[in-house]
Amino acid sequence: MAPLCSLLFNTAVIYLCLILKGVICKDTSAINKQIEQVYEYQDIANKIINFTTIGKGKGQVYTRLADFVDTFGSRIAGSKNLENAIDYMLNTMKKAGLENVHGENVTVPHWVRGNESATMLEPRHYKIAMMGLGSSIGTPEQGLTAEVLVVHSFDELTKKADQAKGKIVVFNQGYEGYPTSVAYRDYSAKETAKVGGVASLIRSVASFSIHSPHTGWQDYDDNIKKIPTACITVEDAEMLDRMANRGTKIVIRLKMDAKNLPPVTSRNTVAEIRGSKYPDEVVLISGHLDSWDVGQGAMDDGGGAFISWQVMIFQNSYFHFYFFFRKSFFFLWLALPLLLLFKVTIQTCYFSI
Repeated sequence: MAPLCSLLFNTAVIYLCLILKGVICKDTSAINKQIEQVYEYQDIANKIINFTTIGKGKGQVYTRLADFVDTFGSRIAGSKNLENAIDYMLNTMKKAGLENVHGENVTVPHWVRGNESATMLEPRHYKIAMMGLGSSIGTPEQGLTAEVLVVHSFDELTKKADQAKGKIVVFNQGYEGYPTSVAYRDYSAKETAKVGGVASLIRSVASFSIHSPHTGWQDYDDNIKKIPTACITVEDAEMLDRMANRGTKIVIRLKMDAKNLPPVTSRNTVAEIRGSKYPDEVVLISGHLDSWDVGQGAMDDGGGAFISWQVMIFQNSYFHFYFFFRKSFFFLWLALPLLLLFKVTIQTCYFSI
């Protein structure tokens, strides 16, 4: 496995070098020539790999990331923690000698989770592990108590529409890969409201669980009544499913203080290295600096963001004397994940360098 990983990493580094040098193109007639040119960059690729794995760069990404998440913790959009983290990164990137370091204002949603709980009242008293989904509305102050309908898909919900009115709908959808299964997180509230349900609880979108709910963003339809929505653990979704299959009556009380406050202004974090020959042709390296409020965001997306930053650092500080990029190298940390900010990102046009 180790030689294979080394080969893949080696190839990726060489390919990146060629893109930035303006060598790689999509013209299939030039493929053979490109293959020959790949091997010309073997020495540079080896230097980058050695620097990262056994040289001065070993452990740098982890150390910087650990310091960052330990210092700032969770960084949900609209929070002071996120703004403090952005200030820190702007100052740090300037000290590292990157070019055109600045923040660009962007409007972000401001959702606050508040206290939340889900308790099964029948057939027994049981505290369900749950997390509200981003942008969800809250329940009434006294909570929302209703019988449960368990389904496995949107199609099944449609077939059982006459049973859903006034109920909390639990989705125990199987995991079929993130792009497919995440639709239940995105649209369960909307689909449940269509058939008269009062709230939706979805099985966490994950291939594995240790009784841990997974939060994430969800989408309402302005033309459909908004209802509270949350995720529950894989284990609890399976348990409720088993109970329902036995014909057991299930009653849950859901309490959520979630609020959608007015949007606020945050910043995307920008830096660059100007290309030597084609400065208006841009290679974009990106990630997002925010995180959910229930963790430090070390992997989503701290790891990705700091790996991106390391690319800029080792090029600007350590490897600039080996090769000069023909194209511009543009670094962008979004204040929110790209999918959520897609329309805003396009409108603000990040290629005005």
